[in-house]
Amino acid sequence: MKNFRTTLAKAVMLPALLIPALPSAAADKPVELRFANWLPPQHALARTGFEPWAKSVEEASGGSIKVTLYPAQQLGKAADHYDMTRDGIADMAWVSPGYQAGRFPIYAASELPFLFRTPGAGSAAVDAWYRAYADKEMGDVKFCFSHMHVGTLHSKQPITDPDQLKGMKVRPANGTVAQTMTALGATNVQVSAPEARDALDKGVADAITFPWNSLITFNVHRAANHHTDMRLYAANFVWVMNKNWYDNLSGSQRKVIDDHCNNEWAGRVGTAWGDEEDSGRDKLAAMGDQKLVPLTDAQLAKWKQAVQPVYDVWAKSLPGGNAASVLDALKKEIASRNAGL
Repeated sequence: MKNFRTTLAKAVMLPALLIPALPSAAADKPVELRFANWLPPQHALARTGFEPWAKSVEEASGGSIKVTLYPAQQLGKAADHYDMTRDGIADMAWVSPGYQAGRFPIYAASELPFLFRTPGAGSAAVDAWYRAYADKEMGDVKFCFSHMHVGTLHSKQPITDPDQLKGMKVRPANGTVAQTMTALGATNVQVSAPEARDALDKGVADAITFPWNSLITFNVHRAANHHTDMRLYAANFVWVMNKNWYDNLSGSQRKVIDDHCNNEWAGRVGTAWGDEEDSGRDKLAAMGDQKLVPLTDAQLAKWKQAVQPVYDVWAKSLPGGNAASVLDALKKEIASRNAGL
């Protein structure tokens, strides 16, 4: 009898011991997040933004979310990345809203000239400000976060005066910079960043607006070796996600995404990449065939005065007549983070 009870006890305990080793019915279903961008895979933003974010998402989800990066326009052209995400060609994308001039007029306020000094704090400011408008202007995707870098003018000849741009052909960084170039008398040459070097080499463009380090990454400095030393513009970007992909996640997986689509990540990526971009200035200065073009206080003041009509053009483009309140809200966020000029 004793042996029978022992055998029975073992038989009852065995399934219980095996239960932890079996797959849990509540385990999250593995999913792939196809994350598209149009930068080369060796670009600084891949190292400082895309890859750390992807790794963090994978770890936080316990491996149930697998992030696959598609760089270098593999899934579509740079200007199409927003629509690619909306339509499910990509599950997520890094987007330059300014590549579609006029489509996102509220967001375009963040691209107005001479607003930002520091890209990290500037990114946090833009992200916090735009969250109040994202559902209205980008409601057909899930907004993740926004960040930015600061750029300037690079040319084949030194440029110190805005009057020099009259009659020149300039590749603008986004739609708002294009308006700036138009206001200064230049002709815009609309090409994406990967196409910029070719436009300069072929004489299609005389100058380009670009961030400092990407100029080197894309090898554009070999075609435009004079760099006007000012904080002319900001190029701002959004990370957006396909709504259906997000909605089909489990609750715990959505929390992982929400925890990675916030103002903290905006500032983190903005600081890491923005500082990396700014580091290109000193790299170029150290190159014997590259020339930094300094501006006096009087020259800089003339530039700032010359671009004021761009603010008026932007205000008129904004439906609803609330341009003043939109811009004031942005400036307050910038000032609260000491990110402005």
